[in-house]
Amino acid sequence: MLRIIVDSGSSIKQNEKEKYNVDIIPIKVSFNDEEYLDGVNITNEEFYHKLIDEEIFPKTSLPSLEYVKNLVEPYTENKDEVLIITISSKISGTFNALRLLFEDNPLVHVFDSKIAVGGIRLLVEEANRYRDKLSVEEIIKKLDALIPRIHVMAIPETLEYLYRGGRLSRVDKILGNILGIKPIIGFIDGEVKPLAKKRGLKNGMLYIANALKDLHCDIKHSIIASYSFCKKNLDELVKMIDKKFLDAITSYDDIDCAIAAHWGPNAFGFVFIGD
Repeated sequence: MLRIIVDSGSSIKQNEKEKYNVDIIPIKVSFNDEEYLDGVNITNEEFYHKLIDEEIFPKTSLPSLEYVKNLVEPYTENKDEVLIITISSKISGTFNALRLLFEDNPLVHVFDSKIAVGGIRLLVEEANRYRDKLSVEEIIKKLDALIPRIHVMAIPETLEYLYRGGRLSRVDKILGNILGIKPIIGFIDGEVKPLAKKRGLKNGMLYIANALKDLHCDIKHSIIASYSFCKKNLDELVKMIDKKFLDAITSYDDIDCAIAAHWGPNAFGFVFIGD
């Protein structure tokens, strides 16, 4: 049997494990000297209270390797194969840490998603399509082929969190904050990068709404609508899209703490598969 495991950078919630048929490795989130396990002993509400009301800047760190080992070993002892899909190795050390941890175990396959949040949900959906039909090596080939087609497009309220968390350069931050420019942020080669810069929030929204058509969004796959803390702008974005895409939106994802720590509150956007 194939077991699929993701880290919480996927933003798959603990109460969604059965829906996606996965186990979830919690990334650590800390506020000063208080450390939490993402989605386990801190809720999104508690996280945003500290972030917004107490104005404490959060940090993230690798998941507990002991936790991961204890999760995986019962499966491999039962001769199950394990596919671990991690957040992009360009923004987290999780992939490399787990690759080293299991380098001598041929039943464990650690896969670099080169993406995060809804992009990993889409990879999990793809893996689930084939988990009873193909070998794990063949499934990994399917995932590798899908990654270049996945688009993450989001507008953060501020670039401060991405910059302070080391996910965005100082130059990109400065350029994004001048002249009322709203950068559309996404992933390029596994790194968080500005995809476009638009003057004003509405023009930024129109860019993302039109991208579903311009990039030939494949509605046979899910569209993930993501936001952090406040859903208001996401609701406005959904109103702008062509009606044919509405039924493909399968989830409205209030992204988990591990990602919100770097995107900040009030970010929003879509994750989808193009042609």
